[in-house]
Amino acid sequence: MTNFQRYHDLSEQAWALLEPHLHGLKGQRGGIARDNLLFINTVLWILRTGAPWCDLPPEYGK
Repeated sequence: MTNFQRYHDLSEQAWALLEPHLHGLKGQRGGIARDNLLFINTVLWILRTGAPWCDLPPEYGK
């Protein structure tokens, strides 16, 4: 997957504040998330557009 950022994605500064509070990081119990930033940006896209999950742009994955 290529590295992209849309205008509604989290900024690097916002991500730096949020990332330490998310589960699924290396060294924590349980499963390790593949890409928390991509997941958060995907959820934000859904919330901002009001589109259903099946209409996600391909850049956000399945």
